[in-house]
Amino acid sequence: MTLWWLSYPLLGAFAGFIAGLFGVGGGLTLVPLLYMLFAAQDFSSQHVMHLALGTSMATIVFTSIASMRAHHQHGAVCWDIVKGMAPGLMFGTLVSSFIASNVPTRPLAMMFTAIVYYASLQMILDFKPKPSRNLPGQAGLLLIGVVIGAVSSLVSAGGGFMSIPFMVWSNVAIHQAVGTSSALGFPIAIAGVVGYVVSGWQAPALPPFSLGYVYLPAFIGVVLMSFLLAPYGAKMAHKLPVKQLKRAFGGFLALLATKMLWGLLG
Repeated sequence: MTLWWLSYPLLGAFAGFIAGLFGVGGGLTLVPLLYMLFAAQDFSSQHVMHLALGTSMATIVFTSIASMRAHHQHGAVCWDIVKGMAPGLMFGTLVSSFIASNVPTRPLAMMFTAIVYYASLQMILDFKPKPSRNLPGQAGLLLIGVVIGAVSSLVSAGGGFMSIPFMVWSNVAIHQAVGTSSALGFPIAIAGVVGYVVSGWQAPALPPFSLGYVYLPAFIGVVLMSFLLAPYGAKMAHKLPVKQLKRAFGGFLALLATKMLWGLLG
């Protein structure tokens, strides 16, 4: 075991707490940090972003379960929304994961930062939806699920950075949006990890202990701690005022995007 492997449980504890607090799968936290850790270990530059994306997606499977259970206990998961969006989420994620494997690291990372900045702006400025606006019907939820799944796969996130602003825009209460988003991360993660494993199966110059684009030492270390810490983040989320939670979520996204952009420009 290398000293680098000790950093993964610490990263998992942080990502798990954030996942529970904000209803995200943890990918928005993990991707930039895994990217930096993998680059520091001199992993192949052509695969470093893909490994960060694939490994992050694999951890979301378990983090989303822990976060979803905690929010469900607070009655904050709208299961009708989950059922309406899940098929589209899985389809969009699976197709997009194969596309992501063929996109070079730098453009992929730039796309990540742009999307996260947009979601951050929505939450910080606290855009107010029209009172008459409601969620679309089943066909609309399915289509939106495809879009969110596709984008989430490209940036290896549980979809919360898009699904939460969408639900808030549709007049779903922020606490329910956060809770429902935690459940939506599960189908995204299942489809995404299949795509990243298969698309990276024959990739050259991957580090030892890789399963496609999933780096197993990081996956195991992150999952062990994130699964334990996610319920504590969810518990805190239900204690925060609505406006404070929205702005904290937006600020968190902006911080991550800025850190990623700084590294790219450097």
